[in-house]
Amino acid sequence: MARNKLAGTKSGDSESAKYYQKNPDAKKKKDEYNAKYGATMGRKLYRSFLNAMNKKKGKKGDGKDVSHTKKGGTVLESQSKNRARNRGKK
Repeated sequence: MARNKLAGTKSGDSESAKYYQKNPDAKKKKDEYNAKYGATMGRKLYRSFLNAMNKKKGKKGDGKDVSHTKKGGTVLESQSKNRARNRGKK
């Protein structure tokens, strides 16, 4: 399969994506912040928790995501349903 030649050339059509496309210095600053934020102990612990939940639920290549419920628990749910929730409609 051929690689998508447009991959990575732009980030999206949202207002913030357009802003960062036009302002490379601002995008650089944001990327630096995000890298620093992702390296904090809290974020590392959160990622390890999510990885542990995936491992515990035996989730690997089954087309499912571990979805967070309103009560704070987790359940397996199809990727399409989990990722479609709470995002802007076109």
